[in-house]
Amino acid sequence: MKIPAIKALSPVDGRYCEKVNELRNIFSEYGLIRYRILVEVRWLQRLSDEPEIAELAPLTSVMKDVLNHIVDNFSIDDAERVKKIEATTNHDVKAVEYFIREKLGDGPETQALKDFLHFGCTSEDINNLSYALMLRSARVDVLIPQMRELRSKLSALAKENAGLPMLSRTHGQTASPTTLGKEIANVIARLDRTQKQFANCEILGKFNGAVGNYNAHTIAYPDVDWPGIAHRFIESLGIMPNAYTTQIEPHDWTAEYSHALMRYNTILIDFSRDIWGYISLGYFKQKVTRDEVGSSTMPHKVNPIDFENAEGNFGMANAMLGHFAEKLPISRWQSDLTDSTVQRNFGSAVGHVLIALKSLSKGIDRLEVNSAAISAEISNAWEVLGEAVQTVMRRYGIPEPYEKLKGLTRGQAVSKEILQDFIKTLDIPDEEIERLLALSPESYIGLAAEQARDI
Repeated sequence: MKIPAIKALSPVDGRYCEKVNELRNIFSEYGLIRYRILVEVRWLQRLSDEPEIAELAPLTSVMKDVLNHIVDNFSIDDAERVKKIEATTNHDVKAVEYFIREKLGDGPETQALKDFLHFGCTSEDINNLSYALMLRSARVDVLIPQMRELRSKLSALAKENAGLPMLSRTHGQTASPTTLGKEIANVIARLDRTQKQFANCEILGKFNGAVGNYNAHTIAYPDVDWPGIAHRFIESLGIMPNAYTTQIEPHDWTAEYSHALMRYNTILIDFSRDIWGYISLGYFKQKVTRDEVGSSTMPHKVNPIDFENAEGNFGMANAMLGHFAEKLPISRWQSDLTDSTVQRNFGSAVGHVLIALKSLSKGIDRLEVNSAAISAEISNAWEVLGEAVQTVMRRYGIPEPYEKLKGLTRGQAVSKEILQDFIKTLDIPDEEIERLLALSPESYIGLAAEQARDI
């Protein structure tokens, strides 16, 4: 029965359903069945290509087309048929096998093929490769393109504002100046590192039978190199073989994948909170949509809702990814089924990541830099030049430079006049006096602008 989105239990399939459409063919029940069909069919095709499996003749061109059609044209109606078979078998993977048998029909070539369907397999051989293909597709086809789009927007923001001086705040207090572009560049550098780690996480799979030892394979064909066949098959799917497993692939790579994605998300939670704060300070304005409402009672409000939405959804994703990483590598003895119900939630976790990335991207598009507000704050923060003056004093051997500037600046208002009067008393070369007198909070930005442009 089709349930309308407004009655969905999860906001991923309800309120935010339009934001995760790219994931539906990957993580839905339809997607899982489709990947199971693919793995079963490709394994049958692989076996038919092995000359040592004499009882299974090489496929004719017609039969190759028939099998490829089952995979390439798998439809919603096909998935519904598999579910109907499952209602009788009470076994989801066996239902897939019976569905393929139905599709093959009766003919001179099909009986031997039917007998070699699911040959040597346990259900987990099919399932672990199906989930591996899901997570690979989500990474390559959905997440990384979205990450690249976000990086492009951040890079443009960093370079456009590379030289815009901005007051830093360490511990929430005024600190040595930076530039707006450099602060964005810091985020990009962090994201680049974690995105690379996420992209490089190996995706592993097993295809070695009921408890990982090729027991059934070798009893039927003792002289065949089953590890070699299985490894070539796994690699043909774009997955790395895991040679040592029990009935299940131990999911260590899934934990690594989850942790890498969590670290990426965490950086963007940090970024979302910072931008939220800068909007509060007036450093950014948000482009106003005429019919949009910020508050049900305060008509003036333009809330930073996109950054709040991103923060919340990244947090939800991390909670689920953290559970995957902690739970999935743990299994009683050679297998239990606690991993099965957990893995069915991969789509929800990735869905929250996608919703967050899209919200963040939308929020960035709405930002307008309020350079007047940024400049107004930094131009009055003459106390931040205490670091500059005492560092030059150190160079010229003036005793207790830090203590002298601490006495002048700590916990009290410092004006341009107060600071410059102090500089004029220093026993340092005249050209250094002139250089310090020419210094302002806006010009004391070190290499921030260059670093922002270099990102």
